[in-house]
Amino acid sequence: MQVREMLEIRRGGSYPGPSSQRTLGETVVAEAIYLAADLGASSGRLVAGRFDGTRLELDEIHRFPNGPITVGGTMFWDALAQWREIQLGLRKAADRYGSQITSVGVDTWGVDYALLSRDDQLLGNPVHHRDRRTDGMMQRAFDIVPREEIFAATGLQFLPFNTLFQLLAMKEANSPLLEMADTLLMMPDLFHWMLCGAKVNEFTNATTTQFFDPQQGGWATELLGRFDLPSHFLQKIVPPGTHLGVLRRDVSEATGLRGVEVVLPGTHDTASAVMAVPAESEASERPEWCYISSGTWSLMGVELPKPLVNEKCSRFNFTNEGGVGNTTRLLKNIAGLWLAQECRRVWAVEGRDYAWDELTKLAEAAPARAAFVDPDAADFLAPADMPAAIRSYCQRTGQTVPEEDGAVMRCAVESIAMKCRYVLGMLEELTGGRIETIHIVGGGTQNRQLCQATADACGRRVLAGPVEATAIGNLMTQAIASRAVGSIGEAREIIRTSFPLVEYEPRETSAWDESFERFKGLVEKS
Repeated sequence: MQVREMLEIRRGGSYPGPSSQRTLGETVVAEAIYLAADLGASSGRLVAGRFDGTRLELDEIHRFPNGPITVGGTMFWDALAQWREIQLGLRKAADRYGSQITSVGVDTWGVDYALLSRDDQLLGNPVHHRDRRTDGMMQRAFDIVPREEIFAATGLQFLPFNTLFQLLAMKEANSPLLEMADTLLMMPDLFHWMLCGAKVNEFTNATTTQFFDPQQGGWATELLGRFDLPSHFLQKIVPPGTHLGVLRRDVSEATGLRGVEVVLPGTHDTASAVMAVPAESEASERPEWCYISSGTWSLMGVELPKPLVNEKCSRFNFTNEGGVGNTTRLLKNIAGLWLAQECRRVWAVEGRDYAWDELTKLAEAAPARAAFVDPDAADFLAPADMPAAIRSYCQRTGQTVPEEDGAVMRCAVESIAMKCRYVLGMLEELTGGRIETIHIVGGGTQNRQLCQATADACGRRVLAGPVEATAIGNLMTQAIASRAVGSIGEAREIIRTSFPLVEYEPRETSAWDESFERFKGLVEKS
């Protein structure tokens, strides 16, 4: 399988691929159609992007539920069901747009992976990152290689489900699959292989593993060796914008698509979301804006031209992940709307099936800043009953216990906003300057209470939008790869004119300042 790489999607340069030296943007298709398969933790969809050279319009063609399946005490992803749904979406796209379709690319979450045997058989269902097999694995890893040395080699924040700890859990359990594996593919890599047969590891998702060296730009194989973990199954790392080839014959026959290219977006969903941030300035060592990719997780960070790997970054537990255009996403994971989503799920089971707007009204009627939780405390990683977990935390920490559903929701939302303020302070310390604007992108932009609370808590202007940032970043990366758009800067200008933004100015900042001291105390005790 011939793989043609886009070595760098530049912020304003020419296409460096082997087939052409023409400037990006020289050729514009009257209306090109790009397809994004965008898989999230709770749902997936197939989105078409209709691009006429100046504006992008989205058409959601197919949506399907996604989530873990527990079998025998292990939490899995159902990869074959996900693949069936992707193909169904492609078939619907073919019926709607036919030969207008230029390319397709897949983005998913990070850290999770699939293993293939030497004869390309899928070795079991991929394990979900929230599975408990990694319990205790971080400390086990630190017993083998000191924490400081792991960070120096990878620049990645320490999360219990990082790929390194998942592989270590397999080794500790003497899993035969680890010995049988000939190929490791991150989740979007798996679907790209299913689409066209190319086995590669895309750059932005590879950087989430905790065995990628951001300073050398390759796999940290020496680190894996110190854990006695294999590295032979790792594939070549290729950047966003790489042309992997056309759809397999059987996929074309199953979907009705002919001659459609498979093109890598930033396959880590946050990388695609950040690519879609409608900012006007480029990556800088002293950024004036930061982003929050807001969904189940809130990923908060800045876009830098190169990795920042130092003692303070390690102490703050920030991560250096790859971005589209060979940038670095210096960021920190915050447990985001996971808290609110789980509360809503539990209430629905109990017979109170709230719409989101209804929950927002109930929360707004509850007392402001009455109680806080640290969203990233272990209490909230995967509780069976999230409202009960929030009440228990508040009681344990001597706060007013939120009894009513609206009070619980307000506690969750305001706590997420406060954690964003906490992380903002660390970002400004790391980059050495004041950040003036917070861009919120993703599904969380639809929660107006969260957006306003973030502006209030942080004392910064918030620009919210676009909602569908991950799909948009995926689609616009394909547009750059097809030479219909000239650069990331040009793509962001198109995004600004194609999708509405909502501005939130900070209010009641003094009251939030007073409450922040109480919140900091909770975080420091977590």
